[in-house]
Amino acid sequence: MLSQQFSKYHLLITPLKNRFKEYLSKSLCSSVVPDAPSGSIQPQKKNVSKAMKAYLQRAEEHEAFMNQERHEFQLGKRHLANMMGENPDTFTQEDINNAIEYLFPSGLYDKTARPIMKPPEDIFPQRKAAEFNEMGRPHHYLFYTGNPNYYKMLYDAVEYMNSLIKFEDTMIRKNLKPDENLALELSGFQLLEKQELENKLMEEISDKQYEAFAITMERLCHFPYSYRFKDFILSYRKLLMRQSESHEIPKLQYDKDGRAYITTYECLRKRARGHVTLRSPGVGEVSVNGQDLNYFKDRQSREQVSLLKFCFVG
Repeated sequence: MLSQQFSKYHLLITPLKNRFKEYLSKSLCSSVVPDAPSGSIQPQKKNVSKAMKAYLQRAEEHEAFMNQERHEFQLGKRHLANMMGENPDTFTQEDINNAIEYLFPSGLYDKTARPIMKPPEDIFPQRKAAEFNEMGRPHHYLFYTGNPNYYKMLYDAVEYMNSLIKFEDTMIRKNLKPDENLALELSGFQLLEKQELENKLMEEISDKQYEAFAITMERLCHFPYSYRFKDFILSYRKLLMRQSESHEIPKLQYDKDGRAYITTYECLRKRARGHVTLRSPGVGEVSVNGQDLNYFKDRQSREQVSLLKFCFVG
C-alpha cells in the first residue's frame, strides 16, 4: 500500500518539478542583459520635459549675456582709463563717473537722461539663476517655501541670534562686559524698504513678511555683541546721512565809506573768467567792466545777469 501511494505521489510531483524548471529557466533568460562592448559605457537616458529645457536654456542665455556685458564693461573701463591717463587697475567707479561727465558734458536736468557707464548688474534687472536641474529637482533646500531667499535670510538671522546668545553666556561666565567702543552704531542707517528688499532678494513678499523681517532684524541689532555680524546687518540697511563738503565762508571786508563787500575771484562761466563783488548796502546797479548791462550784446546774457540780483534780495 505504501509503495503504491508513494508511486502516485511521485507521479504527481514530477510534472510540477518540470514546469517549475521551465518557468525558472525562462525568467532567468529574460533577466540577463547582453554584455556591452568593452570600453563603452551606455549613459542612462534622462527624460527632460520641453518646459524644463526652455527654462534651462533661458537661464543659460541670460548668464552668457551677462558674462559678455561684464567683459565689454571691463574693456571699456580699461580703454577709458587709458584715455584719461590713469591706471586701469585702480580706476574706480567714481573715476568712471567723473570721466564720463568730463568727456560728455550735458545740461539735461534729469540725471537719468545723462550718459552713464556702470556695471551691467546696475543696468539690467537681476534674475535668479537656474533653480532646477535637468530632472526638475530644485537646488535650494527651501524652494518649496515659495520664497527661498527670504526664508534663508531669516534662517541666517536666527542662527546669528543663537550664536550671540551663546557668546554672551560665555562672556557672563567670565565676568566680562561688552566693549562700548565696539557697539554697533546705526543712527545714520535705516532698514531697506519693501521694494528695495524685494529687489535684493529677487522675490515678491507680502506686508506681513516684511513686518517679520523688520522685527527680526531689529531684534538682532539689540544684542550687545551684534557688532560681530555687522556686515550682515548693514547689508539690509541703507545709509541716510552723507558726508557733505564744508566750504569756508570768506569774511566781510569794508571800503573807505564803511560799506561791507565781498569779492569772489576766478568765477567760471563757459570760457570766461571774472571777479564778482557784492556790496551791502547796495544800490541795485550792475557794473560790468565799468559799463551797464549793455556790455553784453546777447539778450539772454543780459536777462541772466539781471535776474541774478534778485537772488540776493530779501
